[in-house]
Amino acid sequence: MPFLQNIGPTELIIVLVIILIIFGPKNLPKIGQALGKGIKEFKDAAKGLAEESEEEPEEKKPQAQDRPPTDKPGPSA
Repeated sequence: MPFLQNIGPTELIIVLVIILIIFGPKNLPKIGQALGKGIKEFKDAAKGLAEESEEEPEEKKPQAQDRPPTDKPGPSA
């Protein structure tokens, strides 16, 4: 994300002060805890999906020789 490279310490302090004003000092620990749990659950879910995709082999698509013969005759000339 290129826009995150432009955030400096001054901008971070301003954002934190605004968050402190909006939510208050009593709610900040609850918000941090909820945010931490959400990030942890997301990481666990992403890790689980990655492990599932590694365990399941890709299904082989049937080729012409693997298909059963059909009863229909070919085109007649």
